Amino acid sequence: MKSTLLVMNRAPYAGTLARAGLDAALAYAAFDQPTSVLFAGPAVLQLAPAQEPAAIGRKSLRRLIDSMPLYDLEAVYADAGALARYGLAAADLPAFVTVLDPAAQRELQDRHEHLLSF
Repeated sequence: MKSTLLVMNRAPYAGTLARAGLDAALAYAAFDQPTSVLFAGPAVLQLAPAQEPAAIGRKSLRRLIDSMPLYDLEAVYADAGALARYGLAAADLPAFVTVLDPAAQRELQDRHEHLLSF
């Protein structure tokens, strides 16, 4: 089976692509497709614990991310540089998220046959 890496690049609640990417990741996992997820750039803000999307009429993306292990989706990664840039620490992330430096991100991309960006 071919593996897929979904790269999340969108800030939460800036449009519909952030949610579409998470939905795609959960759909791949629900159908037992080998899938990994990398949160890069402003998408690391989707991992922030304190989100209040109700003020803008949306559901919390972080709650959806927290459900990933229920779908056996545990290959979830975050860009170390983006975390530093946006002031997030590894302690702010869900326990199943692994922080990767740029070299490890390149290796992750090389291990997958397909790459989807949201």
